[in-house]
Amino acid sequence: MANPQFTCSVQVAVLAEQTQVEQGIHAYSYTITIENTGDIAAQLIARHWTIVDARGHEQTVDGLAVVGHQPLLAPGQSFKYSSWAQIATPQGSMRGRFLCVSEEAEVFYTEVPEFMLADSSTLH
Repeated sequence: MANPQFTCSVQVAVLAEQTQVEQGIHAYSYTITIENTGDIAAQLIARHWTIVDARGHEQTVDGLAVVGHQPLLAPGQSFKYSSWAQIATPQGSMRGRFLCVSEEAEVFYTEVPEFMLADSSTLH
């Protein structure tokens, strides 16, 4: 039996040009690399994100595709994309998961562990 599996890595950066501290707008870009570490081709279909600011305010984002793509990845292939999020505090976090389907029509989820949204200059 085939083993579908994707793994993810994340890089975060401050979007200084979109951040307006006085208005309580803190913007961050994130780059996700998704790699097919399984032994069968699979496709990313949809995403779910939970975004939380330092006050505990939670936003959820659900949708088909990532930046307009539903990549089909053969074993060993990867797909990288960048997007952004906005929160009301200088620090926050994101976590999520991707809905995926193997070429044998097996549905599976790829978890994206929680990562921090923070300007390193504000961390002590």
